[in-house]
Amino acid sequence: MAKPPPSFFTNIFLRKNPSPNPTILNRSLSILGTNAGSEGSVSLNSDHVSDSKQHRFSEISKDVSRIIRTRPRWEQTLLSEFPSVNFADPNLYCEVLKRQKNVMVALRFYRWVSSQNGFLLDPVSSDVIFTGLVKAKAGSLAKSFLESTKYAPEPSSLEGYIECLCDNGLIEEALMVFDELKGVGHCPSLNAWNSALSGLVKVGKTNAVWKLYEDMMGCGVAGDVDTIGYLIYAFCLDRNYSKGYELLQQLLEGGHVPSNIVFNRLIYESCKNNEFFRMTALLFAMIAKNCSPDIYTYQEVIHGVRDCKNRDKLEVFRIFEYIKDRGYAPDRVMYSTVVHSLAKSNMLGKAQKVWSEMIKKRFVPDEYAYNALIHGYFKTGNLKEAERLHKEMLEKGFVDSTVTFNILIGGYCANGMFKRAYRLFEHMGRKGVVRDAITYNSLIQGFCEGGNASYGLKIFYDLLGHGLQASTTLYKALIERLCEEGRVEEAKCFLKDMVDQGLEPAICNHNSIIVGLTKQGKFSKGIEWLGTMIKSRLRPQGRTLERLIYSLSRADKWDDALLILTYMHKLGLQPSGTLYNVLVKKLFEEGRVEEAKRFLKDMVD
Repeated sequence: MAKPPPSFFTNIFLRKNPSPNPTILNRSLSILGTNAGSEGSVSLNSDHVSDSKQHRFSEISKDVSRIIRTRPRWEQTLLSEFPSVNFADPNLYCEVLKRQKNVMVALRFYRWVSSQNGFLLDPVSSDVIFTGLVKAKAGSLAKSFLESTKYAPEPSSLEGYIECLCDNGLIEEALMVFDELKGVGHCPSLNAWNSALSGLVKVGKTNAVWKLYEDMMGCGVAGDVDTIGYLIYAFCLDRNYSKGYELLQQLLEGGHVPSNIVFNRLIYESCKNNEFFRMTALLFAMIAKNCSPDIYTYQEVIHGVRDCKNRDKLEVFRIFEYIKDRGYAPDRVMYSTVVHSLAKSNMLGKAQKVWSEMIKKRFVPDEYAYNALIHGYFKTGNLKEAERLHKEMLEKGFVDSTVTFNILIGGYCANGMFKRAYRLFEHMGRKGVVRDAITYNSLIQGFCEGGNASYGLKIFYDLLGHGLQASTTLYKALIERLCEEGRVEEAKCFLKDMVDQGLEPAICNHNSIIVGLTKQGKFSKGIEWLGTMIKSRLRPQGRTLERLIYSLSRADKWDDALLILTYMHKLGLQPSGTLYNVLVKKLFEEGRVEEAKRFLKDMVD
């Protein structure tokens, strides 16, 4: 196998002293303002510059530094102001670069110098720029600088570069640097490993966390309390927070205390999983280890309780009041979270109370808080208050986003105001606001539930035209509506389309088609479809079977009706009293008294 060419990282062990540029070698020392021509030329590799020369460099670099800091277009005049100066001399431009406190100014000067005739890449100046960019946390610029100059930093500088990349969210690039360092036999320090672990946790790439930690152990680098904290966080992200909790216990038993962030995440997970005893234990552990719960800790408690499926609706409000009683001052984020939770739980009275308190504290509600309360008013049918709040939100300078439009459209559809919802939908297009799948789903389902499949289909095809994926819920609404309107063949096409799209049709979709066929009098096809469901081991709904039995009895197809009734009993489904009454009445009318009596006995039993 051919050996791949070395990268600029491996070149740090292979590079040689650069060849001198003849242009610079032969340039006279007019820069110094002395009779240097008779003394000969200066080599780039010279290790010594006389005190007088250095002083002159210092004076010129001071003037140049002042100009490039204060003048906006200095590139156009710098050469004319210093006609005898050789800016391509590394001794000079390195001095100018070192004087810059702003690395962006230094980078601009470096790019200008590199465009001058006779410029030769100098490791010292390159290191000044690269190190400055890394210290300034300018990860993208540092990456671009390395790529454009092919400069090969020392391994120790690359460790800081890894931390810089991670701080900028450039995790993949940071991992590539790790691989390059491993390739040249250099083991990064613990800080570099921790920075990468932290970055991976922030973007939720837990698989990479475990791989990197395995590499870290393989290099013989011992982790610290921060390392373990990132692993605990990764366990939580992997929905294995019990394992994270165990790791925390081991850490505490060893006399080590992680940051509040680790505790806060575990507290959030315990609340979310309805394990409030564990949440309480974590809070006590924090206090015992002098790691007092802060406002962010309690914020995680509120978030966790809010996201808990089986929570008491009042729990968020009680915790919020408890936090205030303990002397903590909730911030705008916490107020917004509580308003959202209470509005979502239809507790608008308390939501409005928290909202008023928020205003009184001089917190300006954000778009998130406004949307939460508007959504709550729509859910309770209070359209007047929802519209008033929306108007107030716009007057405060907020603009209608996709989220806001979705709430308005969904709210109007839920309250039967489909034309107004559609006008908003069209308004989104005119204003250039993105319509997402939620926008389309709300409107299509609204029209279907409102009995207008044609409008629903029109918007559905618009959704597909924009490359969006229809949801199972959306297909269900369309299929039900089409069947109700007697358009069963179209409904079948949509059911087939669901399968082709890789979506699993819900049982109710099949039920709708059976009901639709039955309403059209196509009993044999309805029974045939029921047989297909049974073969596919799908359990039909009781009301579907009742409607089929009722329709068959009215069409005097008693054998089929009784067969399905028997099947209904086998499924453990009990027919309603209404169905029995209909069957008994029909049997008496047809003179089938014995069968009618048997049905009456079944009703009593």
